[in-house]
Amino acid sequence: MTPGLPRRLLVAAFAVAAAPVPASAWEPQRPITIIVPAGTGGGADQMARAIQAIVAKHGLAPQPIVVANKAGGAGAEGFLEIKNSRGNPHMLVITLSNLFTTPLATGVPFSWRDITPVKMMALDEFVLWVNAESPWRTAADFVAAARAGKLRIAGTGSRQEDQIITVAIGKAIGAEFTYVPFAGGGTVAMQLVGGHVDATVNNPIEAVSHWRAGKLRPLCVFDSRRLPVTQTMTATMAWSDIPTCKESGLDVEYLMLRGFFMPPGVPQAAIAYYQGLLERVRQTPEWQELMVQGAFNTTTMEGDAFAQWLAREEERHRTLMAEAGFLAR
Repeated sequence: MTPGLPRRLLVAAFAVAAAPVPASAWEPQRPITIIVPAGTGGGADQMARAIQAIVAKHGLAPQPIVVANKAGGAGAEGFLEIKNSRGNPHMLVITLSNLFTTPLATGVPFSWRDITPVKMMALDEFVLWVNAESPWRTAADFVAAARAGKLRIAGTGSRQEDQIITVAIGKAIGAEFTYVPFAGGGTVAMQLVGGHVDATVNNPIEAVSHWRAGKLRPLCVFDSRRLPVTQTMTATMAWSDIPTCKESGLDVEYLMLRGFFMPPGVPQAAIAYYQGLLERVRQTPEWQELMVQGAFNTTTMEGDAFAQWLAREEERHRTLMAEAGFLAR
């Protein structure tokens, strides 16, 4: 049995995954491309490849999935490709907060309204991580050290979510950091493991393997509540044991989208097909185990509710980036 999943949940998940796919007016006729507008090893890349493997294992689609990383220009390369692929029903993009931050920071001619919302799969958390050999065991320890000297925080890209959080931390505690950008969350985690930087604000899934290996230490989570996953990840800790940053005296919160979009002008039948496919993915035990391992917020949306959420998030990011001085001039 998959660790942490009750038997009745597994049975239900297998039943849904194995159920016949309803007859549809549309289904893919050639391989499906998932564009990742970020580097390899990061949260979006890992989620896309997990979906690729789940679909293949359970035979959920008649065509294979190909994952293509298009990280250039803080993800603009990937977003412009999906925008310019009008009417192509064999292409999706998995999105993160650079859906909002990249056009706001660079002025690149792109908006989420230029493409077709399909489905929110989850929201991703952010955790303040330090090397396990560092002297800081709590967020308060880290804050004291940051006030005493300029620490180095690594993150994915510039003027994106990691740097937004870094600036917010600095403003909240009256400290200044040296922000060191890298191409993807996997590289960011390795920089911290190697002791080349002092901290990161990586997503859980990007750092969990290093935490379990005893290389990294989580200090707090940037959410309004503790993570709900009580299954132990290490010999002594579960995700739920990590305090929120706010309860630790660091009043900063941030969650990030993990969702799917298609090019503009695609048939409604194709949108419905991928909504159904992604929902079947969500019911598999492998997906539910990924949600546990990565401590994801499992909120899902589609249709008007998703579009309204996107509009609110765009404005929230505009405000955050204006406060950080990151808007394109």
